[in-house]
Amino acid sequence: MSSRTPGAAPRRIFIDKQSPRAFRALTQTSEAVHAVAADAGLDRTVMELVNLRVSQMNGCAFCLDTHTKAAIRAGESAQRLGVLAAWRDTEVFTPLERAALALAEATTDPTDALAQESAYGAARDELTDDQISAVIWGAITMNAFNRLSIMSKHPVRATRTASPNGAPGSGDLTASEEAGGREAAAR
Repeated sequence: MSSRTPGAAPRRIFIDKQSPRAFRALTQTSEAVHAVAADAGLDRTVMELVNLRVSQMNGCAFCLDTHTKAAIRAGESAQRLGVLAAWRDTEVFTPLERAALALAEATTDPTDALAQESAYGAARDELTDDQISAVIWGAITMNAFNRLSIMSKHPVRATRTASPNGAPGSGDLTASEEAGGREAAAR
């Protein structure tokens, strides 16, 4: 136990660092889900949209930051990322993506039985059984990573990115961000 000043926020531990064996198991699960999704014909952008929507619902700043970068690297557009929270009100997502997003939301908040049935019905219309399984596993895994990062209070730091002329500014990733991106690719 550690002492702390009364009224001060408790110091958080990074539970991924505190329990590396458990974190490795979660990362291995994420890698397996990535492979299952690829085998099912779901491209990386679909799974990153799932990761981002789950992270939006859970309010996980670290995972939102990590998976926004991963989605951009996978070719996702700024427009679609910008409207993802209101995906139902747009026409920029395919029927397959819409079904995956609804299923991811139902997995993240399973308390609404009607919404869950509706999402599952839409998924049955647009996705194969393997794709449904991959999306649900993706959402389950992302929910676990969200909780890990929220409870650890993983920080989000400003990124330097390259400017159009190549000078440091708005595109370069630091070494630690690139390592985080590799971890995100496993998710």
